[in-house]
Amino acid sequence: MNRFVLIGLGALALAACKPAPSDPATRAAPATPTNESPAPITSPAAPATGAKEGPSFDCAKAANDAEKTVCGDARLSALDRELAALYRAAQTGPGELDVAAEQRGWIKGRDACWQAVDANRCLLESYQTRIVELRLASPSAPAAKAVQYACDDASKPLSVVFYNALDPQVAVIRLGRDQAIAFAAPSASGARYTREGVEFWEHQGEATLDFYGTRLSCKIGG
Repeated sequence: MNRFVLIGLGALALAACKPAPSDPATRAAPATPTNESPAPITSPAAPATGAKEGPSFDCAKAANDAEKTVCGDARLSALDRELAALYRAAQTGPGELDVAAEQRGWIKGRDACWQAVDANRCLLESYQTRIVELRLASPSAPAAKAVQYACDDASKPLSVVFYNALDPQVAVIRLGRDQAIAFAAPSASGARYTREGVEFWEHQGEATLDFYGTRLSCKIGG
């Protein structure tokens, strides 16, 4: 997959968050969902040290509340290490300058999470979103087709790409020119994907979408 979702995702991906560390370079959806998902693409294994591991940066030099929160949270620290590894790999490609610019923009958004109502959720979704972006931009990104939906409000076309091979599974939702990455969430039936400000639920070809205040009822086959 090319970067048709990547640059535009930054603003919506951190819509709940609204500045940046000293060294940005080093800091770090099948057609419709089915019951049979491909084997997950797992995160790079963290090195075994026998001690509690922190993020990719030096916590003694944590520059802001976001970095301090990451240092104190094992899950966020693990995501930071994963992101740092993916970013280093992306830097070896032909779009190194673009990747560096995107990374700096992502860092500014992450560091603004202290303004969010739920800062921890903002940080978690910030890291998860950037990791997905880097994975989908890599040559080994899983292939998937966009599913088109016809909605009660047809003023903006809706398409969703489901990536069931990623861990966690995600849906890249595009409404008109706006896009967001949403993550698989528990559901009593059908498939449900959420992030702060976005909820997409699909069951037997019918779907509902809450996209930053825009609510739609849709069916497959737009």
